[in-house]
Order: sequence, then structure tokens, then C-alpha cells
Amino acid sequence: MELPRDDREHPCARAFREFIQDPPFPCVGAKSALSRGRLKIVVARDITSGWDDMRIYPALLAFIVGYRESPDLFQSFAVVFEGPGSITEERFEESLWARAQSLSDKDSWLGQPYDGSVATDPDNPHFSLSFGGEAFFVVGLHPGASRPARRFPHPVMVFNLHAQFARLRAEGRYEKLRASILQRDEAFAGSANPMLARHGEASEARQYSGRQVDPDWRCPFVPRAEAGPDGDAPTREPVHPFDLPLFDGAA
Repeated sequence: MELPRDDREHPCARAFREFIQDPPFPCVGAKSALSRGRLKIVVARDITSGWDDMRIYPALLAFIVGYRESPDLFQSFAVVFEGPGSITEERFEESLWARAQSLSDKDSWLGQPYDGSVATDPDNPHFSLSFGGEAFFVVGLHPGASRPARRFPHPVMVFNLHAQFARLRAEGRYEKLRASILQRDEAFAGSANPMLARHGEASEARQYSGRQVDPDWRCPFVPRAEAGPDGDAPTREPVHPFDLPLFDGAA
């Protein structure tokens, strides 16, 4: 595995920051993460290939270590892929889940625990991906996205910590933030996003790629054997990112 590197000055990273900073972009959470220097960006080659998975995974673990050392709100980890420059929604969805599967398999092989607050089964309404013992909600963006807020010249996977959503709820700030994002997204796109659902109502796996899927859609992700919130959850202690140095600042 490769040590994390600083990609902040890569043209793809700069373009993604500019995309988020554009006033009409609806996600105020992403804007907050960027403005506070808490958006980490890794630039990879191609989302349809596993070429950079061995570099993405340790960088994600390093992000988790940094979050645990300073659990401030509005922190996100983004992987911006250089290509492909043209991709269908179906192909992007397939590639997003291939990358998620690859990263999850590495997490399991290294003995990292699954976050016990979420379910491992993608059909479960409480499902979420987990890396290094932390649950993540993934947002995909790509050139062929039907929703304007998801349409970016390069494929992107943004990993958002579930722990931060829980904290916002506990502080009574979640509903106001959610309402603001939904209102801005509807104004930006001209219509409400039909795929949105609250955690626990339907599996969030249906929302990751941004594609509008049918009720009978099945997630291609193969879950681990560890228990989720309905079983005996493992502890979260291991991360041990091989003494990886953290990369500082926003990329």
C-alpha cells in the first residue's frame, strides 16, 4: 500500500473545489467542509479500474485517524478520478460499487471492525459502508449524472461520516441543515430528488450513485459476516494505519 500524498494542487482537485464553491451548488455541508479546510481530496486514475485502490484505502484510514484525533463537524473525504470523461449512469453505478467492494474487502482482510451502529446488509434500511470502524454515506458524482448537483466532469466518490449526522441530530441542527440542502437542490435542479430517504426508512445504498433506480433494484455489494446493529457488534479499536503520516490541510 502507498503512503497518502498531498493532491491539493492537482487540476482535478482544484476543479472540484471550484465546483463546490460555485454559489448555486446546493450542499452547504460540503461548502462548510471546504471553507474550514476539512475536505480531504485524493486524485485517482480511473473509477472503472482498481489501479489506485491500494493508495485510496490507506488515505481513507489516515482520514479516519485525523477525524478521531479532532472530531470536528463537517469533515469529508473525496476521491476524484481523472477518468473516464464520459460515462453512463449505469456504468458509473457499477464502478462505484466495484470500488466500494474493493475497499471493503481490504478493510475486512486487515481485521478492521464494522461500525456496530449500522447494518452490513445493503438491503437493510440501516445499512451503511464501514471502513476502519467508522460508518460512511457515499455520494457519487460524474459527467453523466441526471441531477445537476451530481454532474461533474470527473467521477467522484465523497465519503461522509455517519457519526457527524448523529452529532448534528443530537445538537438539534440536522433537520434545518437537511431542509436547506433539499430546498437549494430543488431550486438548482428544478425538481425534488426522488431518491432521497431518511436513514432507517430505506437502504441508503439506493442513493449512492445518484441514479434513479426501480423498487426492485438490488445492490451488487457483497456484505461482510460481521454483525450490524441487530447483532453483536465488534469493537471499533483497530485502525493502526501502518504508522501512516497524516497529510495536513485540505486537498
